[in-house]
Amino acid sequence: MATLTPVDPELLATAVVTTLAVDFDPQAREASIFYWERGLRYRRAVVEAAERTQDETVTRLVGELRAGPADPALHLALRRRLIQLAGDGPALGTLFARAWEAESNSRLGYHLGRHYAATGQAEVGAARLATLTPGEGLRPGDAPQVLVVVPFRQQGSGPRLRNLLACLLALRDQSVPRAFYQVTVVETDEGPRWRDVILPRTDHYLYAYKPGPFNKSWAVNVGVVNTPARAEIICILDADALVDRDFIARNVARFHQPGVMGHLSYRDMWCLDESATAKAIEERLWRRAAEVNADRLRAFVLRRPPGCCVWVRASAFHRVGGMDERFEGWGGEDNDFAYRMDINSAFDHYHDPLLHMYHPSSAVLRADGELVNAHIPALSWGPSSVPIGDVHRFTHTTGTGHRPERKEDSRVS
Repeated sequence: MATLTPVDPELLATAVVTTLAVDFDPQAREASIFYWERGLRYRRAVVEAAERTQDETVTRLVGELRAGPADPALHLALRRRLIQLAGDGPALGTLFARAWEAESNSRLGYHLGRHYAATGQAEVGAARLATLTPGEGLRPGDAPQVLVVVPFRQQGSGPRLRNLLACLLALRDQSVPRAFYQVTVVETDEGPRWRDVILPRTDHYLYAYKPGPFNKSWAVNVGVVNTPARAEIICILDADALVDRDFIARNVARFHQPGVMGHLSYRDMWCLDESATAKAIEERLWRRAAEVNADRLRAFVLRRPPGCCVWVRASAFHRVGGMDERFEGWGGEDNDFAYRMDINSAFDHYHDPLLHMYHPSSAVLRADGELVNAHIPALSWGPSSVPIGDVHRFTHTTGTGHRPERKEDSRVS
């Protein structure tokens, strides 16, 4: 008889282990505060049920998993024990039911490769990445058909510059001809902090003055509007994404289907921890692997988060008015753009792997638990008489009322 709840013991046991690992791992919340909070009550029901199975082995393994949630051996041992006990007694039936309920309502999962190890990997920083050959750039006369726009900001120390350089180096290592695509980095800050580091590794560097909170939407629009030449296809790419060698070829081929105006290349985003990030960068850039082996990675899996990698036809991008420039800080702008694309265009979703390199969370929730931009009405942005992507939008006055010098307003190289 058909049932809404799966009966496969392996699937249900995996749901238990995944849910427990998300709840026990102290880094899970950092992957997505919003997703973590929304799934909290479902996960805690699984924890309570796991503590009431009355099986000594399960009790012991759950306790060990709480202390070591990133140990592949514990994941395997607990999963095997649960499969062995499947169908034995109401306690385990309750645990499986609660676990499936959690998996059905949670947008935060867990991947732990069987060969993952949190130690033994040398740290990879921006300085070390800067020693790698920048790769081949565009040549005079090239007419690229694809534009990849990467919005960026890093103030102070942190791994975001490291991530950007790794992202750019992976983009330089693609299976399509180099003349086929161009990459623009848009740095928005109070000054062009990282221009000299970024410029050799991208085709175009554009600086746009912007104090205060980061505005991804405006930065993307700036890149689309101000990059020399006009490409038919635009990729909006997060600076923390580490792409494989066939990334551009595979996604461009999807536009060969009739009526396709855009797509998300992924459904789930893998937020790597610091150790897994170092492993992935080492394998992709130093060992020149076409793609990264997932068996060596630990990742917090964000389910269906729009925005980290969006592909659109330029005509569709302008038809919806680009990204909504009212969004400030982190949260909501990607959903809004995906909603408007979905309503106005044929917008598809694929299952490609998407590796997101580690950085401390920038997300902030309001006191009511909503994202900082929750006050902006959904689907309320569209084409208007005001041009999008004005590179001088924030140069009229600074916070003190003084206009910054125009010589640093923008640079495209």
